[in-house]
Amino acid sequence: MMEESFQIPIGKEEKKKGFLTLMYDFFIINKMRGPLGLIIFIVAAIFFSILVAKFGMVPGVLLVLMMVGLPLVLAIIFYPEFGVLTFLFAAYLIMYIGRMNIIDFPLGTLMDGMEVLLILGVFIQQKIKSNWALFKGPISIVILIWILFNFIQVINPTAESKMAWVYTVRSVAVIMLIFFVFLYNIRTLAFLKLILKVWIGLSVFAALYAYKQHFIGFTSFEEAWLYSDPEIAGLLFIGGQWRKFSIFTDPVAFSYNMVVSGLMCVGLLTGPFSKRNKILLGIALFLCFTSMMFSGTRGAYVLPPVAMMLYSIIKFNRKVMLGALVGALGFAALIFVPTSNSTIYRFQTAFKPSDDASFNVRKINQKRIQPFIQSHPLGGGLGSTGMWGKRFSPNSFLANFPPDSGYVRVAVETGWLGLLIFCTLVFIILKVGINNYYTIKDPTLKSICLAMILVAFAYHIGNYPQEAIVQFPSNTLFYLVAAIIVITKRLDDEMQLKTITPK
Repeated sequence: MMEESFQIPIGKEEKKKGFLTLMYDFFIINKMRGPLGLIIFIVAAIFFSILVAKFGMVPGVLLVLMMVGLPLVLAIIFYPEFGVLTFLFAAYLIMYIGRMNIIDFPLGTLMDGMEVLLILGVFIQQKIKSNWALFKGPISIVILIWILFNFIQVINPTAESKMAWVYTVRSVAVIMLIFFVFLYNIRTLAFLKLILKVWIGLSVFAALYAYKQHFIGFTSFEEAWLYSDPEIAGLLFIGGQWRKFSIFTDPVAFSYNMVVSGLMCVGLLTGPFSKRNKILLGIALFLCFTSMMFSGTRGAYVLPPVAMMLYSIIKFNRKVMLGALVGALGFAALIFVPTSNSTIYRFQTAFKPSDDASFNVRKINQKRIQPFIQSHPLGGGLGSTGMWGKRFSPNSFLANFPPDSGYVRVAVETGWLGLLIFCTLVFIILKVGINNYYTIKDPTLKSICLAMILVAFAYHIGNYPQEAIVQFPSNTLFYLVAAIIVITKRLDDEMQLKTITPK
């Protein structure tokens, strides 16, 4: 006899139930209990057994992927906090997983798919509870202008290849939409703290992995990658030892992520956190800054002292200035002390750019490309330089030009007009962040805002000697930082409103 919950309704009231309502009751409310559910399972088991026996393992694998993938897709769309954390984990680990060659699938496309799902989730939530006011701030406006400008680049008359634009626009414009995902879905201080904990945790893991590479060695798949191309060895084997890259694409991405994570810890140490948490932040800071040295990336070595100069200005007081003076003397001693250690020597050369041959070559290249930038307000088109330029327009002038700088690439590919828009975006992020810092009342949110200012400033400075924000996870973290700068002020305003509003 069928259970009561599965009896077919015959009353007038129940007849009004539609098919979707009945399916919802059966699958969600009652979880397929009763004889009908048992019959469905038996039929499904027989069907897929015959399918696998006749066509091999492919249908079975597809079934497993569907059973895992479909719930994951729905969770990313309808549970935004889960989706945001999943995207952050994926952004941090995608390059490491890709290097392992355990998945024969374009992981960049997978990240694009997750972005689409997260953006779709935002629009669905907007239909349920509209709140477009969140997207009207100055940072949002400039980001939308920059995205629109990059899409206009598809009709750039100077561009040699439309395919290069297709492959490039997603990494320089589409990824920026993730800013709005963060802005909309990070609504509580608790979730914001969780995101920062995840970020710091992943950074500590990356730092420890770099220690492992430095003192124990590379894994077999990492060695296979290192020796797969002579150009890789030429770039990464310097001074008789390998530059370390941890779980990231290359030493540059690794070092920059360690710098910004360490600076975030510096900002958070000013907050009203427990002694235990401050000790943990200090350990994370030490691991990030010391492991960065293994990368051999001179552009990253300059960022901590430069960012601390901004920190000293923002937190201007006698104690901070005294600490800054002591720190400056320590850095000066480290820069000029005689040493035979190759790591420390490479660190010292970062502060003597005139003695650096590669820096001088970059200056010559930048001087050589200036007339082109000045005469092309829209630039040579997205993807006209670097890998995509060599692939889609190998005989063009720009295909063989090494930008070696995020700002130079923007100027070459999108012209001086694009450079103006992008620099305006960076300026607005820093301006809003500093303004918010001085107006936020809550000490926890104030420290988080300060941490984000330091990170944004480090990315800004670091984007000149290297391309700092085009690879995962930096391209995600930069727009997360921009969003948190806005979110901290929003959360503080909500807190202040609650304190002055009578119950």
